[in-house]
Amino acid sequence: MKIGLIGLGKMGANLAMNFKDHQHEVIGYDLSEAACESIAEKGIQVAKDMDDLIAKLDKPRVLWLMLPCGGPTDSTIDALSEKSAADDIVIDGGNSRYTDSMQHAKICANKQIRFLDCGTSGGVSGARNGACLMVGGDKSAFDVVKDALADVAVDQGMTYTGKAGSGHFMKMVHNGIEYGMMQAIGEGFQLMKESGFDYDLVEVAKKWNHGSVIRGWLMEIVQSQLEKDPDLADVVGEADASGEAKWTVETALEKNISMPVTALSLMVRSASKDQEKFSSKMVAVMRNGFGGHNVKKKENVYE
Repeated sequence: MKIGLIGLGKMGANLAMNFKDHQHEVIGYDLSEAACESIAEKGIQVAKDMDDLIAKLDKPRVLWLMLPCGGPTDSTIDALSEKSAADDIVIDGGNSRYTDSMQHAKICANKQIRFLDCGTSGGVSGARNGACLMVGGDKSAFDVVKDALADVAVDQGMTYTGKAGSGHFMKMVHNGIEYGMMQAIGEGFQLMKESGFDYDLVEVAKKWNHGSVIRGWLMEIVQSQLEKDPDLADVVGEADASGEAKWTVETALEKNISMPVTALSLMVRSASKDQEKFSSKMVAVMRNGFGGHNVKKKENVYE
């Protein structure tokens, strides 16, 4: 399948290479010339602008967006609604709010363009080697692209979730759960560190990741990061919030559903701007481990 991929940042570039590995032809586009040059060096064809991208694709065109939510995604979908043709497929693989995706689907439908909202999890390594994909929107569009999506997803890691907005709703709740899990792990390691016992936190993470109830990828990241810096001495204990946990809590309030763990984990991230705790350092390095998010250091910043 020939796919136009708009947005060649960390996630988009790795997804492009994943598609390429599975024999799909990718044509990339990004406002950043450096991003275009970088992916071109890896064998991905690039377009000079949006019109050029659309001209290079076969009908019905498949256009995958991997852009920041809000303005960049909104403006790109508006532009595609004017430039694309009936039956073309627009896939938003970013972290858009589900209500925005419902509106994007309406904008596309008005021009007979088919829209899919694809919640994408697994971080940078998932985009490159096998993502978890939660896909809502036009079922006929899903049927066209499902084999290609299955190619870039981890085994059993792709599902059709239903009407427009449902894919990003599922990803939103996923990220809310993620916040709570990361906060609990961070707090647990802070208590271990300050227990008065002489624990080797690398060994703690290693043992908890072998057979324990709380084993998993986040614990693997914890072990890896602690092996680099057992005390996280150079890490500033600030953890940014991407917005999806806030949307999760807001939606829970609208539906009168109690989500105290997610809500409190969101508040703690805000508090991390004002005070430094080992638990916040742990959350920061976990975010770096799966998503490549910047970690602030006392002297500089590393990715």
